[in-house]
Amino acid sequence: MTALLRPALVLLILLAALTGIAYPLVVTGLAQALFPAQAAGSLVVSDGKVVGSSLVGQSFSDPKHFWSRPSATAPQPYNGLASGGSNLGPLNPTLTDGIKSRIEALRAADPTNKAPIPVDLVTASGSGLDPDISLAAANYQAPRVARERGMPPAAVLSLVAAHARGRWLGILGEPRVNVLELNLALDAAKTAGPAIPVEPPKAPAAAGAAAPGA
Repeated sequence: MTALLRPALVLLILLAALTGIAYPLVVTGLAQALFPAQAAGSLVVSDGKVVGSSLVGQSFSDPKHFWSRPSATAPQPYNGLASGGSNLGPLNPTLTDGIKSRIEALRAADPTNKAPIPVDLVTASGSGLDPDISLAAANYQAPRVARERGMPPAAVLSLVAAHARGRWLGILGEPRVNVLELNLALDAAKTAGPAIPVEPPKAPAAAGAAAPGA
């Protein structure tokens, strides 16, 4: 019996040490050395503070910011511990009512915009954590953001283009833009001034009116 148990126990200990200690340490060390940002969670830092992750969406409701794709996670949106979709069927009234309310919110925030609303602005994804929106969704919101901030629409669109990401390897995924990073760039551009070509005000009163929108 001892002759059978001893090699089994030795093998168990060796495999436990190899797969439970050595392998995780090696993989973690390589990740930290080769991909330090990704290994740390792809954190986004602003003014020396961590404000989120480029992999997890956040909720924005201020009309001066670009809005993210809706999230169906509970008990709050973009909950990483409860990733998932609503699982509601296309004929479920809860789903259609939710889409209608999102359309109404977008129309109310920008009544003059009569363009079709991109689908990713009114429907949640399967994960509920999407940090990106399509370029169509960003371009749809650009006039509202420009008006609320007192910026030329071309300046806002140029920021969208600067933060746009193409398909991975040129074939996978769709062109998109990270909402958190875009909003941070907007805030920085508005406070920096020279970073974005903003048309000078025609009168001092106009300059004073534009300042609160920063």
